[in-house]
Amino acid sequence: MASAHNPTAPAAAPAAHPRNASDPAPTHRVAFILMALIFIGAPLVGVYPVFMMKVMCFALFACAFNLLLGYGGLLSFGHAMFLGSAGYVSAHAAKVWGLTPELAIALGASCAGALGWVAGRLAIRRQGIYFAMITLALAQLVFFFSLQAPFTGGEDGIQAVPRGKLLGLIDLANPAAMYPFVLAIFLGGFLLIYRIVHSPFGQVLKAIRENEARAISLGYDADRFKHRAFVLSATLAGLAGATKAIVFQLASLTDVHWSMSGEVVLMTLVGGMGTLFGPVVGAAVIVSMQNYLAQLGAWVTVVQGAIFVLCVLLFRRGIIGEIGHLLKKSL
Repeated sequence: MASAHNPTAPAAAPAAHPRNASDPAPTHRVAFILMALIFIGAPLVGVYPVFMMKVMCFALFACAFNLLLGYGGLLSFGHAMFLGSAGYVSAHAAKVWGLTPELAIALGASCAGALGWVAGRLAIRRQGIYFAMITLALAQLVFFFSLQAPFTGGEDGIQAVPRGKLLGLIDLANPAAMYPFVLAIFLGGFLLIYRIVHSPFGQVLKAIRENEARAISLGYDADRFKHRAFVLSATLAGLAGATKAIVFQLASLTDVHWSMSGEVVLMTLVGGMGTLFGPVVGAAVIVSMQNYLAQLGAWVTVVQGAIFVLCVLLFRRGIIGEIGHLLKKSL
């Protein structure tokens, strides 16, 4: 053994810091790669590209909502106002002002963020059912404004919205060009949410969700953190709505109706509230049911309700939440 006073003795090696076996980062990387490969490969195996683009738009919408509910503990019954208002702004900017699709989408998302800032200032100081009711009331206000405003087209909406040319060069009228554009928006939005959740801001947000009084006693301004989360969620929901308006070349009252706020709650709960990939799975399940069970007419709602009841009874944590729980138990 080398003497402690021997200047020629080799320096002690730094202690190893093995990765914690419970660290979810490797699992998240694998899951993200798998999700990206599914969306990339779906059109190559015959899945209708427009259907997949719809899934991606609603998946981003559900992920944005989950940022608020799953990580912030704030249940909003009015998130459709951000999806729908951004769609109207994006469609109007592309059709009337002639903006390129990326600028129209950015403008729609920005307007949704601004609306989220105002709505958050009004609602964020309330909690529980009072917060939910204020967001619902604000969403109804936006709905009636959309119904009466001259530029929204009323019940007809804004139709025949041009997809335009990306950066003035790539014609998005071709689905082969539109699909990668939507995929890039979805994956970029998802990665942004991942970064927010795993940032110091996200950790404080989760602490406020678990015990707000304790977080306040540690010196954190809970209302300020919740308001920022609300604005971020609204902006990302607007990004989804603006993209959807360009994809389907339509902005309508459906996206700003209160029932759309209920659908995003359903997507989040079915997939797994408070999980990163749960809202994506939940959106895929709900959109698939709407698409493949359309021939049932009004019975689609009944089937959705039955599936929701089964998920609540059998998958208390949602599909992804329950799978994650089982994997933890097996390890």
